Amino acid sequence: QLFCLFLGVCGDEFSVLRSPQSVVFRDGSWPIPGERIPDVAALSMGFSVEDDLSWPGLAVGDLFHRPRATVLVTVKGVDKLALPVKGVSYPIENAVPFSLDSVANAIHTLFSEETPVVLQLAPSEERVYMVGKANSVFEDLSVTLRQLRNRLFQDNSILSSLPLNSLSRNNEVDLLFLSELQVLHDIASLLSRHKHLAKDHSPDLYSLELAGLEEVGKRYGEDSQQFKDASQILVDSLQKFADEMFNLYSGNAVVEVVAVKAFNSPLTRKTRSILQSSQSETENPYNLAYPYNYNYSVIFNIILWMMIGLALAVIVISYNLWNMDPGYDSIIYRMTNQKIRMD
Repeated sequence: QLFCLFLGVCGDEFSVLRSPQSVVFRDGSWPIPGERIPDVAALSMGFSVEDDLSWPGLAVGDLFHRPRATVLVTVKGVDKLALPVKGVSYPIENAVPFSLDSVANAIHTLFSEETPVVLQLAPSEERVYMVGKANSVFEDLSVTLRQLRNRLFQDNSILSSLPLNSLSRNNEVDLLFLSELQVLHDIASLLSRHKHLAKDHSPDLYSLELAGLEEVGKRYGEDSQQFKDASQILVDSLQKFADEMFNLYSGNAVVEVVAVKAFNSPLTRKTRSILQSSQSETENPYNLAYPYNYNYSVIFNIILWMMIGLALAVIVISYNLWNMDPGYDSIIYRMTNQKIRMD
């Protein structure tokens, strides 16, 4: 069954636009912590999470029918998107930065032999991560700033069919916003050429981060006509993208949209904006170590006791070889002695 989840955070709002019978979202105004959004995506796909999610908005659905794809689009710099109101919405508390790395790790662990599609992309930061079959499906996807600009001015780009209204093709900020919409279009277009990947048994994961609308708001102001036109164009593009992914996965895809004005975290990692030419600060100025994975203790104990066992085995074998009597313990010497006696 089709599961198309459009998860949107309109300011402090978490919206579910579409969902199938296999996944149940209850009507209500229960707030969801921003850091638990990846857990909602994981549970909707049938994966377990480290900490129990005591959020009444997500009910227990059909455990034997799980979606084969999850698509999460994060839109930065907007309080509210005029998304369709036929879904269910929940308020967000403490909107902090998050990632779907935990979901990607679960997919890698459970479906490593089937090489599922995993694509994580942030066009404004030139950050891309492709694993499995995504390397072959999206090898032609524009991911760098130069590629994005060149893609917009090709004959089959969205500029030929998209009403720009007050937006301009000659402005760098407008081109950033339009190039991110081009990425959405190209993902669905490239996937349509490999429809067989949407029909396998391994779940796929797509994580996209869009910052073009935020740059438009900074450039023109949030009360400007450019910002209003860009917001409407983005809503239409997201809805079209959701419908395309919905159809490509034959009703078995999860499409999520998170829209946040600003993340409430002073410890966020500083990344380069698409409009900046350089970045002087490093991503880890204090040389801090990465946090341990919850499997660290298991792997540590396996390696520790295996090394101890091998060391004891080497000691015992060496001791016995050193104290071995060649004339009594070795079958080679015994056979040699018997042959000499017979001669």
